[in-house]
Amino acid sequence: MRKQKFCLTITTLVLVFLYLPILMLVISSFNDSRFGGLWSGFTLKWYERLWNEKNMWQAVTNSLIVAISATCVSTVLGTTAAFALHRYKSPMQKIHYSLIYTPLVIPDILMGISLLLFFVALNLHLSLFTVFIAHTTFCLTYVTMVMLSKLQHFDFSVVEAAQDLGADSWVVFRRVLLPLLAPGILAGALLAFTLSLDDFVITFFVAGQGATTLPIYVYSMIKFGSTPIINALSAVILIITFITVCITQSLTKE
Repeated sequence: MRKQKFCLTITTLVLVFLYLPILMLVISSFNDSRFGGLWSGFTLKWYERLWNEKNMWQAVTNSLIVAISATCVSTVLGTTAAFALHRYKSPMQKIHYSLIYTPLVIPDILMGISLLLFFVALNLHLSLFTVFIAHTTFCLTYVTMVMLSKLQHFDFSVVEAAQDLGADSWVVFRRVLLPLLAPGILAGALLAFTLSLDDFVITFFVAGQGATTLPIYVYSMIKFGSTPIINALSAVILIITFITVCITQSLTKE
């Protein structure tokens, strides 16, 4: 009993440590003070200024374009790579696995610098396209790892049963593989989307003029001291995240 109380206390302290700063950030977004050190009264002016911040919404658009496109491509490539790694065993597959796994252990700053040098060597103009390539590169790794863990517990006897019943390759893929692997594919896609939308270090190196994403724009705002608007933006993102999680959980229960 005493051990359970101790574990409960530690868990509570950890949750308070994690969520108290987020709560303070949301409260600060309604603070009338410019610097946020002292409470000066309730206001919604920072949300109004956030709504009228055109450059910020352009950065959001750029982030969504890159995140959605990188997620789609990395999900397809990562899923096929996971199938190849799981079904075919050979010395070349060990090299393939090493290439897939390497971005997980390489520091982001090293990957960003190497991609920048690669694009410069190819004389490729830094733009949203280079950001898309960079994001696809590291998102591909995470999707592959998620799908590999899913395939390791997948019962391929259902595929053989469908083939014995006369189903061709397309029917097996559409009626058997895709529905059963859909949760793993969705999990990999959501992970890739989150990582792409949140990435700063790699994007900082490969983004050119006019390719500012939301994390880079927030960083530039912090340098000029626009903290209240950032608090309002963070609160909006937090609300959207909670709504998305609630919708996802409701759909999962059904």
